[in-house]
Amino acid sequence: MSVMDSALRESLKSLRLSGMLETLDARLAQAHGGELGHLDFLQVLCQDEITRRETVAFQRRLQRAKFEQQVTLEEFDFTASSKLPAAQIRDLGALRWLHAGESVILFGPVGVGKTHIAQALGHFTVRQGAHVRFAKTSRILAGGHADRTWEKRIRELVRPDVLILDDFAMRQLSAAHADDLYELVSERQGRSLIITSNRAPSDWYPLFPNPVVAESLLDRLINTSHQVIMNGPSYRPNKRPKNPTDKPAKPPVR
Repeated sequence: MSVMDSALRESLKSLRLSGMLETLDARLAQAHGGELGHLDFLQVLCQDEITRRETVAFQRRLQRAKFEQQVTLEEFDFTASSKLPAAQIRDLGALRWLHAGESVILFGPVGVGKTHIAQALGHFTVRQGAHVRFAKTSRILAGGHADRTWEKRIRELVRPDVLILDDFAMRQLSAAHADDLYELVSERQGRSLIITSNRAPSDWYPLFPNPVVAESLLDRLINTSHQVIMNGPSYRPNKRPKNPTDKPAKPPVR
């Protein structure tokens, strides 16, 4: 290693340009071999650093999202049921709803893939540079104000570009929980939500003890959301690990 090479490495370390440092040997070999001119050499090194930073930032956003599973739209089996609105779901991948500050509501029976689609949309949003947070609705409301963490919790939930509320409207809400949801949705005004629920939005109203709170919160939420009805047989059997000894199921007798 020449004195110049050593000095360059030390400079890159001091400037925290580890992306350049990691590929320096390969790029120097290309330059010495005549594959890269002076400006090309500098440009490629800069791109290496940009790529490294983008990768680190992506991994950091992915970690902060707290997904249960890292899944994508590309790996979802839309052929599992002819009742799935595949075109509508794929269209959501364009993220026009995100840029407009709108929300997405995925509802239907248990097991049809609502949580998968919600997390897949969230994953794609992360890939586009946005900040996402996934959470079970019941866990958000757990403890309420009794544990004195609500203020901190709501600040964390208001911040992301997209908040995914999984298993929304599972059961009757207490007055305190309804008020907390109202505060959360109000504070996130203009920022997108992705909601999954086993109930249709029209069935959410009776779950709120105060009709005024229900009307104010749900009308605002529902009227600014893309509603996706997911129906059909359970998607979960398709995700089970295959046993090599399993025999294929026989077709039903007609």
